[in-house]
Order: sequence, then C-alpha cells, then structure tokens
Amino acid sequence: MRLTKPTLFTNIPVTCEERDLPGNLFNQLMKDDPSTVKGAETLMLGEMLTLPQNFGNIFLGETFSSYISVHNDSNQVVKDILVKADLQTSSQRLNLSASSAAVAELKPDCCIDDVIHHEVKEIGTHILVCAVSYTTQTGEKMYFRKFFKFQVLKPLDVKTKFYNAETDEVFLEAQIQNITTSPMFMEKVSLEPSMMYNVAELNTVDTAGESESTFGSRTYLQPMDTRQYLYCLKPKQEFAEKAGVIKGVTVIGKLDIVWKTNLGERGRLQTSQLQRMAPGYGDVRLSLETIPDTVNLEEPFDITCKITNCSSERTMDLVLEMCNTNSIHWCGVSGRQLGKLHPSSSLHLALTLLSSVQGLQSVSGLRLTDTFLKRTYEYDDIAQVCVVSSEVKQS
Repeated sequence: MRLTKPTLFTNIPVTCEERDLPGNLFNQLMKDDPSTVKGAETLMLGEMLTLPQNFGNIFLGETFSSYISVHNDSNQVVKDILVKADLQTSSQRLNLSASSAAVAELKPDCCIDDVIHHEVKEIGTHILVCAVSYTTQTGEKMYFRKFFKFQVLKPLDVKTKFYNAETDEVFLEAQIQNITTSPMFMEKVSLEPSMMYNVAELNTVDTAGESESTFGSRTYLQPMDTRQYLYCLKPKQEFAEKAGVIKGVTVIGKLDIVWKTNLGERGRLQTSQLQRMAPGYGDVRLSLETIPDTVNLEEPFDITCKITNCSSERTMDLVLEMCNTNSIHWCGVSGRQLGKLHPSSSLHLALTLLSSVQGLQSVSGLRLTDTFLKRTYEYDDIAQVCVVSSEVKQS
C-alpha cells in the first residue's frame, strides 16, 4: 500500500431558503453533520481528514513511500522468510529493502512489515517488485512475487533564457510552470552557479529596509500558472581578468527547486547543468565602461572604452579609426596608434563625441585594425544614449 498524506474531507452542501418547502431542514442537517465546519457549514471543505482511496499521482522529485506486509494465512509455522523489494525503472533496478536478513520464523496470523522510501528521479513507468521466499515445515522452499506498476509524472515545465551583457555579466531568466492539477507552494527556487561565477537573485525588492519577494508573501503556484525568476551571474575576480577564459564558458550552473503540495508533501528537482551560447567576441573585444544616460544636443560628451585582447597567444598592434554616422560625430584624431596589446590584457580609452540628432541614438563607427594581420574589427551599436535639446533641463 502506498503511504501518502490524507486529504481534507469535502462534502456537497445542500441548502434552501426558509420559505421553501423543506424550511430549515437542510440547514439543520448540515449543522448536525460532523464533517462540516461549525459556523461555515456551506463551505465544501471540512475539518475531517480522508484516508487515500487510490494510488494517486506521484511526480518526479517527490518521495515514494510504500508499506509492505507479508501475512501468514496458513495454520503452519514457516521459516527463513526473506522479503525483498525492488523498484524497476526504464534504466535501472534499485533495491529498496531496509534489511537483507531473513526472518527465522513466522507463526500463523502473524505479519512481517516493512516501510520503504525512494526519491523518484525518473519519469515514466515504474514497477515495484515484491519477492518473498520461505521454507515450509516439510522443508520445501517456496517463492512468489507480486508486481505493482505506477507512472511517474512531470510536475514542472522549466524554460530558460540567457542574456549576455557587455560587462561579462550573464542574466538568466527561468520560467517555471506548474503542470500538475493542484496548487503548489514554492519553497525555494535558487541557482547554484558554476565555479567561475557568483550569483545574485533578482527576485526580491527592498521595502522599508526589509527584503520582500516580488511574488508576495504567499508564493503559491496555481495549476498551469507560470512564474519567472531572474538571476545575475558575475565572473569571479580571478576569472574576470582572463578575457579568453570567460569568453568560452558555456556552463552556467543548475536550478534547485523545492516545493510542497497538499498537506506539506515535499518535492525537489535539480536541473542538469544549464548551458548558454558563448558570445562570439572574436580576437578583440570592445566594451563600454562609462557613458552618460542623457546628453545635450550638439554638445560634446565623454565615454570610456575597454579594449581586450581575447587571444591567448599573440600580441596585437592596434590602430583606432573613428567613422562618423548620420547622428554621431567623433571628436579627435582618427587613425591613431594604440600600441601593442599583449594576450589576455586590456587597455582603457577615453573618447569624446557629440550627437547632431535628438532622441535615442546608437553609438557606432569605431574601427580597430591589427597591423600585424591587416585585419579590421568593426564595432557598431555599442550603446545607446538619449539626446535632448540643451533647453531641456536634465533631471
């Protein structure tokens, strides 16, 4: 018999108005019913508990518990009773018996009881195989088996999206959908990062100095509802300085999800290692360190760029060219030498530019040429800046 938590008893309230033929009969019957809630008899949910009437559903990540009882129905004493319980899945066979030792004897109308537990880690068909061997009084060895088949269902649908920031940060959006038929309480949804990253959860807001969940104080997930969790991963300091190492990292970490259903039945899932598409920086990477959010029309403003040699083997000799666009105009000398840049090293570059068009403008037009290989790298749409008329005061 599967061991599961009981459920709250439900009844169907039958009532009528006092001027109807039954009068107050139905209301009085509901008040006298021991399964109803006193003072709220018309509610379907009662205060009594109901024992499980069937096997029910079992979901991936939950703990399967079963009670096994071997009863001697005969009038004879049997000896050397060995009870073995195995769980057969699509990929393996697991021994769940608490003890492998045989019981010396079993008298008539006596039982051997055992309770087994197993955290379900596979979906699909599972078969509980219970095998019993014993010896009769005449010395004959007997053996029989019983099979109990059940299906393990998928409780959650997890989808992930990755966003690679220019600052080597990686933003992970995890969409978690409850695909069961009952609500579940989301106890914990966390991201365990890989060894190269630190993680910050972005699922709380600070209110009056206290951190509150963005989903409220009651984090219930109704059937077929979806919730989105956001995480920010930053490279650890020892890896952030190695541009070539971070560039090729695809393994981000794994999600750890813990939930409860019904009367506190616990479930837990861990995803496999989440992998992103590594950004293709090429041999030279250009990123912005500082840029103002808002600038005045036709007034120069400064930005700071970081140029990184992502190659792990060769030194580069770089030349910077600045090409004007319809709205962005660079100030300074184009075609200047930046000098040699050694493998996995960086340099910071301060540049000045102005915009001749109002609105949200894209910073474009930078070109880096490696004089050793005669190769040019183009950088457009590096960032956006809001350009306003100088008559409008920036707040």
